[in-house]
Parts: sequence; structure tokens; C-alpha cells
Amino acid sequence: MAGAVLFDVDGTLLDTSYWHTIAWSEALAQFGHTPEMARIHEAIGMGGDQLLDHLLGQERDRDQDEAISSAHQALFARSWPSLRAFDGAGDLLRALKGRGWTIVLASSASARDLAVMRRVLDADDAIDAATCADDVEASKPAPDLVHAALAKAGVGPGQALFVGDTQWDVQAAAQAQVACIAVLSGGRGERALRAAGALEVHAAVGELLARLDGSVLADPSRYALAPR
Repeated sequence: MAGAVLFDVDGTLLDTSYWHTIAWSEALAQFGHTPEMARIHEAIGMGGDQLLDHLLGQERDRDQDEAISSAHQALFARSWPSLRAFDGAGDLLRALKGRGWTIVLASSASARDLAVMRRVLDADDAIDAATCADDVEASKPAPDLVHAALAKAGVGPGQALFVGDTQWDVQAAAQAQVACIAVLSGGRGERALRAAGALEVHAAVGELLARLDGSVLADPSRYALAPR
């Protein structure tokens, strides 16, 4: 059985991490919360439920959570005309598809945001399936998203690799027993990603494409292992 590559989207395939940081900062400020933007950026990659726990504490009054998340959605939508895919993102998906990998977008974005990002990515010809927030109960760093992506790909953990840009991606993949390749394009440092357990670290997906022959992604048959 050929393997599957599960791709995070925000910060990995599309340059969205800082747009999300700004949107969360403005949304939180509307409700009187002013965490430093560096703290917000460090939490990007978590789903909204986990991010608010991380920034505001788990013992807080949660009555505002839905409104804050809705404000973030509206504010992030303002960035849609400015969104761009990283150089080589679509070409990487096509190259991997051509080598026999099944390609799944493992996103916890809303269905609406994911549809916009897929149009920006412009690589549906190489994408076999995708997840969104509706497919999971708990967001990263919980493993639910990775489990959902594996189910969409029709493979076990030992037949898949995850590509992401944050320690939350690496941790979620590890909990699902899937190895993770990391990129630096979301603004996380290599040390943090390797400490979380990243198998490889590349500057961005364009560099991963250029170095594909030296990556574990070079040949799906070499990575189609028995389920872990």
C-alpha cells in the first residue's frame, strides 16, 4: 500500500500565521484581553478552543469564547485578498502525488476558510482529501485531526507522514504515532521543532521540494510500514 502525506495548511502551505496572530489579537482586545502578540503567535497552530485555554487559562469564564472565536473568523476574513501560498507549495503536492503518495490536507480551519485557502493554493488536482474543523472534537495538539486525516487517506499511522510548521503539529502527529516533517515558515525555530520530535526540518516547502530526493518523502514504498 502506498503511503499518505498529511499536510497542515496554515503556516505550512499558505503564509497565514501572522494574519492569524493579528486577527486573534484584535478579537481578544474587543473583549478586554490583551496578551502580548508574541504569546499569541506562539499559540498559532492550536485550534481556537485550545488557543483560548492557552492564552486565557482553563479556569476562566468561557461565556465569551464563542464570540471571541467569531470575531477572529471575521477579522481573519479581511486578510483573504492578501493570502498567498508559499513558493513551491502546489508543486510539492504535485511532485509527491506523482511519486505515488496520497495527499490529504489536515486542516482544523473552518470549512469556509479552508475553501478560500484551497483556491489560493490552486492544487486540487493533487489533493485526494481534506479535513476541517467539523471533522474533529478536539483540535491540535490533540491527535483527533491526524486520526481524521488518516481515515480520509485510508491508511494506518505507519503508512503516513505529517508535514507541519508548529510544535503543536509535531505533538499531535506524535500522539497519533505519525512521524512529522517540519518547516520554519510559520515562524517557529528549528530547536523547538526538533525538541518536539520533528523527523526533518526545512526552511519552507519550497526547500523541501528542492531536497525531496534526500527526504523520507522521496519514495512512498520505503515508508509504507506496518501500522505502529
